[in-house]
Amino acid sequence: MGSKKDNGKISVPDAPFRPGDEVDFGSWPWKPGDHPMPDPISTNYEETEDLAKGLVRVLDDNGDAIGEWDPKLTPDELRMGLEHMVRLRIFDDRMMKMQRTGLLSFYMRSFGEEAVAIAQTMALNENDWIFPTYRQPGAQFVRGRDMVSMICHCIGNEEDNIKGRQMPVHYSYRDGRFISVSSPVGTQFSQAVGVSLASSYKGLDEVTITWIGDGASAEGDYHYALNFASVFCAPVILNVVNNQWAISTHANFASGMGNFSTRGLPYGLASIRVDGNDFLALYSVTKWARERAASGSGATHIEVLTYRAGAHSSSDDPSRYRPGDEHTKWPGGDPIYRLRDHLVKIGEWTEEKHTELEERIDSEVVEAYKEAVKYGDLANGPYPSAETIFTEVYEEVPWHLKEQRDELMGE
Repeated sequence: MGSKKDNGKISVPDAPFRPGDEVDFGSWPWKPGDHPMPDPISTNYEETEDLAKGLVRVLDDNGDAIGEWDPKLTPDELRMGLEHMVRLRIFDDRMMKMQRTGLLSFYMRSFGEEAVAIAQTMALNENDWIFPTYRQPGAQFVRGRDMVSMICHCIGNEEDNIKGRQMPVHYSYRDGRFISVSSPVGTQFSQAVGVSLASSYKGLDEVTITWIGDGASAEGDYHYALNFASVFCAPVILNVVNNQWAISTHANFASGMGNFSTRGLPYGLASIRVDGNDFLALYSVTKWARERAASGSGATHIEVLTYRAGAHSSSDDPSRYRPGDEHTKWPGGDPIYRLRDHLVKIGEWTEEKHTELEERIDSEVVEAYKEAVKYGDLANGPYPSAETIFTEVYEEVPWHLKEQRDELMGE
């Protein structure tokens, strides 16, 4: 936890490092294999205290998978996870370059956090519901969304499935049960609990997963969701992605404990902290939480410990509030390189194959953009028709809105 400054009568937290400081996070005391895996169905929430105070890890610094939390994924599954993460990083890089050259109005990357949504979504069933933040677009790749559709949304052209009603990167993907990203951060947490209870009420084998940032966890929506999930034993997975920064505000301002996972314990929720840059650990913890939720044993509260390696968004300049090399010193390393190194270690990948993968995906992204702008570009359109303001809100448009629509369209 960062230092606190005595500001008169109150104690004000601070980030551990500021621009110009020498960054040294030290090494983590938690090692892969430290924690046994308890039974997800019969374990009482109080028995997860060590998991909440510790850190579930599987991959060590040598690329070996260690301990009971190793999900024993097949080489094909590991390669698929790696490909999804590489696709997300290259897609993000290309989209950011397009924003910088005026081809997109705004963009947000998932740099350093690619494993979070991808590993966790791969651990779910296809019919499970996803309530993301803007840092989980990778879940759409797992669910099969094509890049052309995603780029059309970011441009806001006539093929934007949201019809210009959302900011870029605030995706919605009905076929993948990927609920629209909310700009007012935190709202999705309690909504996810409600949807999970609806599934339970209908007797459906569906689980809901949601994420919230460390900063947004200081809002009331977060606590409403935890209480709601606890009282009604909701089949939901509640993730707090502690990536250290809420735009320019450090995570120390969001929790006086320096730990987010233990917050779930007083609510009676099984709670776990997991290395968010360890693909295998993320997959395994999510699989555990899904089994617990589906069995009727209740929600799991997870702190995903990671680091936001890039800027908050295309409008942000992190050099104003943190050292430029801080992300390179993070003890969790890079999620893509860690999974790549594991695959190389077990003889299922090579540097040459990795380079070929990056080149292929980069070409795919470029071609996807060329296809997307056939439906309109940022400068010239065509854009969604003004008539769409009145569609997809009501099953049957009320008379007074019909009159307004007809007046707008000159009918």
